Amino acid sequence: MAFVSAKSVETDEWRSIILFGLNVATYKFALAKSLIELGRDEQEVVSLEDLAVPFAKHLCQHLDEVDTQGTFRHSRFLDACRFYNAGKIQHDELITATALLGFVNVIDAFHHLRGADTSTRFFIDERKTSNGGIRLTDTLLQLAHSTESHNYFSEIEARWRLVETAWESRRAGDPMTVLYDSPRELLVPALLGKRKPIAEVRPALNGYQKGHCFYCYRPILIVPDSSDPADVDHFFPHVLMSRGLPVDLDGVWNLVLACQECNRGTGGKMAAVPAVEYLEHLRLRNEYLIWSHHPLRDTLMASTGDNPASRRRFLRTVWDMTAESSVRTDWRPPDRGRSVLG
Repeated sequence: MAFVSAKSVETDEWRSIILFGLNVATYKFALAKSLIELGRDEQEVVSLEDLAVPFAKHLCQHLDEVDTQGTFRHSRFLDACRFYNAGKIQHDELITATALLGFVNVIDAFHHLRGADTSTRFFIDERKTSNGGIRLTDTLLQLAHSTESHNYFSEIEARWRLVETAWESRRAGDPMTVLYDSPRELLVPALLGKRKPIAEVRPALNGYQKGHCFYCYRPILIVPDSSDPADVDHFFPHVLMSRGLPVDLDGVWNLVLACQECNRGTGGKMAAVPAVEYLEHLRLRNEYLIWSHHPLRDTLMASTGDNPASRRRFLRTVWDMTAESSVRTDWRPPDRGRSVLG
């Protein structure tokens, strides 16, 4: 099962870095956000001091809300960010500290994924040259100016929120399960009295669908102010619970992103169940989520099974149970793009 397709290597590898990398700190997310911002500004040659400005900004913003930004006990760089947030050092001191301490490992590790380097490079390390920083590649510049640029930025933020919340909960000794807050379309922790939102559900799911409608495969946008924002859809319609289906359909495993035409347009899915061949797409999307760890992995495994075979059986069992209801179970839309799952 491979996430990276030969037809979209560059964008798939970018998403793989964000979604599937193993994290000991959140620096990679701050660097990824910084790269997109600098790419939008056409700043191809970037000194460490210039890179430090957005990099420190993003980390300070997150530290201000969640103090746990790594799995280690102590960090001189994060302490400098904390001092800045507390008003104990000035901005120029923060930038100097960031350039000196903030990039020790993250630049080397950014393109490293599960034991190997990605074939695509989004920047070139020129710290040992007269530039003393990095050089953005054409691929990164194209990504930063693409129509999906805001999707990428939101996906980074959602992944960052999931990771830091899981670490914070682990340190507090709390179990971490993610629930879907339907009215607000947010992911929230399943902890009594601790329902502070983790992330918006659209950017949390979009990368695993590679920015396409789950059903017809057309490209989708997830920013709220876009002309045609994607809908959050229950693959198995929510109405089935009121008809006696003994399964919680508000689980993340059952949520997908769909274009408005597929979800509620003329001939759209509405309260129907997709045709059975879409079950494998749902299973594969859920496997991608499980690959991502923190904390969607545990949430999905608790709901659907602890191995791929049991998860496949779970989905088929739910689909078979829908045959006892009065909803349509063979809905499929016309293809409006190419399949991106499987």
